[in-house]
Amino acid sequence: MTELPADESPIVPFLRAGPPPDRTRWEGWQQWRAMRGTFTPAPRLSLQEYSALSPRRKALHDLHRTATHVNMRLQETPMSQRVSGFLRGRLQNNAVKFMPGTRDGLMINGGGFQGKTETACDAAATFEDLWRDVHRQLLPRPFPGTRDVFVPVAYCRLPVRAAPKALCKTILDVYGDPYPKNLDDLIRAVRDAIRDHNTTALLLDDITRLRLHREDDQDTLDLIRELMDLNVTLVLIGVDIPHSGLLRDAYIDTATGQWVFPEVKRGKSHNSAAATQTERRFDMVDLDPFDYATPAGITAFLEHLAGIEDQLRLFGSFDGMLTTGAMPEYLFRRTRGIIGLLRRLIEDGCTEAITTGEERLTPELLARTPIRLGNLADLDPEAGEVPDIPADVRPPRQPEGKKSPKPRNTVFDDHGGIQAADG
Repeated sequence: MTELPADESPIVPFLRAGPPPDRTRWEGWQQWRAMRGTFTPAPRLSLQEYSALSPRRKALHDLHRTATHVNMRLQETPMSQRVSGFLRGRLQNNAVKFMPGTRDGLMINGGGFQGKTETACDAAATFEDLWRDVHRQLLPRPFPGTRDVFVPVAYCRLPVRAAPKALCKTILDVYGDPYPKNLDDLIRAVRDAIRDHNTTALLLDDITRLRLHREDDQDTLDLIRELMDLNVTLVLIGVDIPHSGLLRDAYIDTATGQWVFPEVKRGKSHNSAAATQTERRFDMVDLDPFDYATPAGITAFLEHLAGIEDQLRLFGSFDGMLTTGAMPEYLFRRTRGIIGLLRRLIEDGCTEAITTGEERLTPELLARTPIRLGNLADLDPEAGEVPDIPADVRPPRQPEGKKSPKPRNTVFDDHGGIQAADG
């Protein structure tokens, strides 16, 4: 068999084989947990080195650069560090409690596209790495006739139209378990699955899809609260939880600062196995956008931009491309400090820079780059999952008669207390 020349090698190691992992199934979650942070970015080539490549190698390198720009590593921010630290601490504390009873839950609140899901999933995966390490010496060996799949973290998303049956099926899908026909058996199957698979954390995303003026949604919330009897830590993730109606009938305990949900009502979701009903307690932690009103907030935004800039593979890129001159202010006005919008703008801006040959990001190039949010079919606009995108944000004007040396850095100027975002 004739070997291909090195330049014609068919191997493209940076591309994924098959669809992305589905984190709402335990197998997909394990694939994602293992592969997160393993992407290899494109090598840094000079324009001269790039010009020396064959047309095929140039095309592959451009594809690798594109893959690098759309797979940038998850950067921690002061806001995400607070959320992930709180979540990991809560999961670890609850996991090592021996006494039976309810475990305090956690609600992660924030606006759409602010990185709540990725922050929560990454923190939960970090906890699972540790927990699996501990349990390698504690778990019994599997034997026939028993459930031997260890699922310490289960992640699922609430259906757009939530009902107790729909939620039960969504949770059972995580484990790949069959659906019983009636509601009582579905609830029993969910409780058995969580217990038998040694699930320590149950993450329920898009929780504010619940509309508590509907009876089904009230019963769904009751069912969620009942699951806390299973020694599992509930993590509820949603948009604008305080104003969603989800906290109706709940109150803040002045001694602990926790949200307290009173006794579960006897609705359709009641399960006789939950014989002793107690108050359910949740802490709420906010994942906010960047703040541009204080020196500390501006510094955090600049550090985040510097982290993005370091990951870009544009031939015309330079130190300070995103962090000097009028660029930081422009990026903030385009995105209101919302990480998801900033990421989409940078991704599409890099594609435009490569396609046009400009090979650098400028306010003028980004001004003709719309922020596209992609496929929104699985998002619920009524629940606030789709943020408002700032419109008609003009790039900064260049002084007449001057070429574009680096303009004065105005990021630390007083802008009259501009707020990052409303939601």
